[in-house]
Amino acid sequence: MKLLLRRDIPNVGLAGDVVEVKEGYARNYLIPYHLGVLPTTANMKAIEEDKKRAEEERRLRRSALEKQAERMRDIEVTIASACNPEGRLYGSVGPREIAAALRDEGHDVEAKQVQLREPLRQIDNITVPVMFAEDLVVEVKVWIVRESGSGEIEEEEPTAHHDFDAQDRRGGREGDRYGRGNEVDAIETDL
Repeated sequence: MKLLLRRDIPNVGLAGDVVEVKEGYARNYLIPYHLGVLPTTANMKAIEEDKKRAEEERRLRRSALEKQAERMRDIEVTIASACNPEGRLYGSVGPREIAAALRDEGHDVEAKQVQLREPLRQIDNITVPVMFAEDLVVEVKVWIVRESGSGEIEEEEPTAHHDFDAQDRRGGREGDRYGRGNEVDAIETDL
């Protein structure tokens, strides 16, 4: 179905474009939400105001992205992560963690903007591209460091609960780990 767009729609077209879309998409979404109209001559003339508004919105959005990208030039972010003594991370650091660290620094970045090929799995420093637009990319230095603290796994002290389990397995005491059922209950059978 041919439709005249009234607003910019990602992956479909810009305001004022006549596009071919599926009929269900047009009837259920674009037309009811006034994002598109049928391409009649009257609508083509009326759409000029929408085109100007859309151009102004694109210009303002591009200006805001350029300002944001300029603020992020030469920025470094540090992410602390738990790792083993050799520096291998117990988990991984991916686009979500990098975007969260950038947001903590006051930058409005989403995970989908962080262009990381594969998650980081060891302590390292890397330069990661952050994409604001196809032609507007900023390189951010990311440092993955060891979490503060000893970094060693502490062994738990055995408790009384563990002793009951061990004795049950060896055939020692009867009862559960909380000490219930350790006494013998007498049942009278000769009534």
